[in-house]
Amino acid sequence: MLFARQRVALAVIIGAGLMFAPAALAQEQETQEEEKPPTLGSPNQVDNQLEKDAEPKEPLVKFTFLEPYFDFKTRLKESSGLGYGVDYSSLFMNASASLAEDNASSGMVRLYGSWALVGRQSGNPGAFVFKIEHRHRYATIAPKQLSFNIGYAGIFAAPFSNDGLRVTNLYWRQGLAKGRLVFLAGFLDATDFVDIYGLASPWLHFTNLTFSTGSAAMALPNDALLGLAAGGWISSNVYAIASLGDNGADPTEPFTGFDRFFNVNEYFTSVEVGWTTGQDRAYFDNIHLTLWHSDEKSETGDPSGWGLNFSATYFIANKWMPFLRGGYTEDGGSLLQKSVSAGLGYQWIPGRDLLGFGVNWGQPNETTWGPGLRDQYTLELFWRWQLGEQLAVTPDLQLMINPALNPDQTSIWLFGLRARLAL
Repeated sequence: MLFARQRVALAVIIGAGLMFAPAALAQEQETQEEEKPPTLGSPNQVDNQLEKDAEPKEPLVKFTFLEPYFDFKTRLKESSGLGYGVDYSSLFMNASASLAEDNASSGMVRLYGSWALVGRQSGNPGAFVFKIEHRHRYATIAPKQLSFNIGYAGIFAAPFSNDGLRVTNLYWRQGLAKGRLVFLAGFLDATDFVDIYGLASPWLHFTNLTFSTGSAAMALPNDALLGLAAGGWISSNVYAIASLGDNGADPTEPFTGFDRFFNVNEYFTSVEVGWTTGQDRAYFDNIHLTLWHSDEKSETGDPSGWGLNFSATYFIANKWMPFLRGGYTEDGGSLLQKSVSAGLGYQWIPGRDLLGFGVNWGQPNETTWGPGLRDQYTLELFWRWQLGEQLAVTPDLQLMINPALNPDQTSIWLFGLRARLAL
């Protein structure tokens, strides 16, 4: 039987749907002519990623020989409701000082898609969403392991690991009221809908977790967590999202999640309430507060805990995106127990290059690393260069001041080079 708190969390999810439905249904007549329903989710979420990849770009080089292939993808989606993408990403990193390995590199290939199988004409599609990946290292270690080798209490480029074949998404998405109310059920990725903001993608934006989902002060579960999520619009500017999922998820063996969800009863739960200037600007102009709780993980020994995360972003003139983000954690096994990040994204030509800069102050979590560690300061600068419509290359420079796990170093520089080919 579920514990009382889990039953409450489930009630929050169901209650969210009941609360959003009247407001959403009231707007249904107003949106009969809309081409696309508003969506909630981060840039990583499959539907948002597909939309971003398909946007017109102004690259340095146009690969015109690929146009017939993309025309085929467009026809396939129009005729069958199946939209899909394939990409390959690589990342190379080198640190100026280390306790062990000072360089890391890895790559990954992903197949992802969204197949609207029911309700396409109603504006309330039910879709099967999937994302299958193979993650592999090139060097002795992958970038995800580099931070611990240099003595930094954090994570670089969390997706760039050596997991091998894995499942990230495998779930059903059901929209109601022209997409203003959405339910998800299946194998989920919490970073798709928790603490959302426009520069959260480690494939497209910052590689340091302090500038991504949770600001490194959240005990994020692994991908492919078996669970439920619901999100919707309370008004034209206010939204809420709630979730409950298996806290011990293993994307390399996703179907073991059924036993953990129904028998082990260790969950990650979250509730987020946010404000945005419009329903089509959900992760551009966004102020939100996220409350989360993580049960103890019996397999890893991570303690239970909870936290609050705050985020504020605003996309000015469709060029400038300043942000202020932070988190506070009580236990939970997070990397940091307090974190504050600020920075700026700048895209001077829409669909072209993107410049990002961020600075973070972080206090290591004592329950994770032990007491007495010094505070860390992190700076990151990246430039995503749109070489081709399908190819982006991103040089990245980071400075870690007072790395908490390497007391002999006052600063460490880290250089990275990332590339992504999206087809």
